Amino acid sequence: MLTLEAARSELLIIDIQTRLMPAIQEGPAVLARARQLVTAADRLGVPLLATEQNPAGLGPTVAGLLPEGTEVLPKMSFDALGAPAIAARLTGDRTLVVAGCEAHVCVLQTVLGLLQRGRRVQVVADAVGSRHAANRKAALKRMRQAGAGIVTTEMVLFEWLGSAEHPAFREIVALIK
Repeated sequence: MLTLEAARSELLIIDIQTRLMPAIQEGPAVLARARQLVTAADRLGVPLLATEQNPAGLGPTVAGLLPEGTEVLPKMSFDALGAPAIAARLTGDRTLVVAGCEAHVCVLQTVLGLLQRGRRVQVVADAVGSRHAANRKAALKRMRQAGAGIVTTEMVLFEWLGSAEHPAFREIVALIK
């Protein structure tokens, strides 16, 4: 299946943390796109998982990003699958829609780990960030070469909706206006 379907997707938010985001190039835009994805996933019933890299050092996930009760799993490994609790949680056959930071470290290594395990992965280019543009660009290129799809937030939202007749159409479209 090439088109994303809400019923067959899972959103993975990687390390959008309070102490990291001020250093991310275009951090406010990355955060805004992640918020759009999270809000749409919540409204459309798309499962959501978030990770935190070394939360003692980088702080918690940015306040207000995640709905109440969202599963947030800590990790020390750059590849989220290096944390047994995360690896156990990321099983199944849903397409993983990935957003977060840093594109060339934790996002890249997690995406490569997922692809090595045969998972379908779509990386949301405008919702991933790095401290330096060159690192983000190289990471997106490498993930694409490894087999990940590269999409944008609007691509994801409209594919999850599938039709202007979807009951949540107006609400989701309002997120991007």
